[in-house]
Amino acid sequence: MMKESMRFCLATATIFTALSLSAGSAESNEADASTPQQVFDGMRESFKADKAKGVHARYQWELSGPNGGEWWIDVNDGTYKMGKGKIDNPSVTFITSDKDWVAMSNGKLKGTWAFMTGRLKVRGSQAVARKLDEIFP
Repeated sequence: MMKESMRFCLATATIFTALSLSAGSAESNEADASTPQQVFDGMRESFKADKAKGVHARYQWELSGPNGGEWWIDVNDGTYKMGKGKIDNPSVTFITSDKDWVAMSNGKLKGTWAFMTGRLKVRGSQAVARKLDEIFP
């Protein structure tokens, strides 16, 4: 039981480290993003098609708050589509507030801490969540 708990914690930390790095690097050469839309716009610019070859993943974000909403990314064998709203059958869903997503993206809130304190919830595949950092560094 202890080993399973430790493995879960390590896997979770890996996922949220990847999330923090991916979102944070989207705006690394510019001023910090101030809205979720700016974060996603920055992610568009960081897409690595070579890292997405052979990947079929659907990411969903559910962000609460005044600048919140729903965003999705559909990665399909070296290409991607991104938009607002819901995507059918997401591989992984990230649930947090608009402010916390922006803070994670700007490196001001660690994804691991957000998860452990309940400010970030993740549903779905851990493997797909970890891949996000490689595809959108």
